Amino acid sequence: MDKLELKALGKINLGLDVLGRRENGYHDVRMVMQTLYLYDNVTLQKKSAPGIEIDSNLFYLPNDEDNIAWKAAKLLIDEFDIKDGIRIHLDKHIPVAAGMAGGSSNAAAVLYGMNQMFRLGLSQKELMERGVKLGADVPYCIMRGTVLAEGIGEKLTPLPPMPKCQILIAKPPISVSTKMVYEKLDSCEIKEHPDIDGILDGLKNQDLEQVAASLGNVLEKVTVEAYPVIAQIKECMMEAGALGAMMSGSGPTVFGIFRDRRTAKEAFTKVKAQNLAKQIYLANVHNVRRR
Repeated sequence: MDKLELKALGKINLGLDVLGRRENGYHDVRMVMQTLYLYDNVTLQKKSAPGIEIDSNLFYLPNDEDNIAWKAAKLLIDEFDIKDGIRIHLDKHIPVAAGMAGGSSNAAAVLYGMNQMFRLGLSQKELMERGVKLGADVPYCIMRGTVLAEGIGEKLTPLPPMPKCQILIAKPPISVSTKMVYEKLDSCEIKEHPDIDGILDGLKNQDLEQVAASLGNVLEKVTVEAYPVIAQIKECMMEAGALGAMMSGSGPTVFGIFRDRRTAKEAFTKVKAQNLAKQIYLANVHNVRRR
């Protein structure tokens, strides 16, 4: 196997709560994560000369050790003393620096793909153990589906699948620093915590309305204060018939949950007409069959 093409899927946070900050700077979180069928194409190709080459369709992405996908390849090359080189091409569609784990998903795809390509024999659990060295979201991006994430995001518990629905994604033309958002959060007292248990109950009961009504993201208040357009997009989606709308991760991407595609398409048109977002997508949820 000299060439492999993979889909690196994005995610949203149905719920995101921060419980505290560790001495090493990481935060203890409680999150409900959901994979979407919105993806980057990741192509891996062996090359006879050693080393890692990486490029993408976006000129501003790093093509060296500053790219997390490069780091993923390096991790396995060093551990297993792989002599062949690897060429990685990223065809990016997941919004960048947007709270959708695009970079983490690319790294997860590289770990998974190189495990197949070089027949390393690593289990999913072993890939996830390596992934957490690269970033807190990488193990989840290997696991995928509807998952409760705890610890720094590495303790993952599979949940009942998200009920069938349409997700509208809208990213305004701004980039948000995750580091800045968490630092600002650390400086203030968290008075309201998201209803994570409400989301879990909604998933257990396969009640889409309950899931949507329980959406919550403790980071949203911080990011919205700096970027009011996030609140405007949420309001536009809700007025257009969303069951619920929220910022994903540290933002600035906003997602809306819609029961049917027709209503979601109408909301797509309204968000676009108001010129609130640069990147707008309609996506299905991606559920994983658990063994």
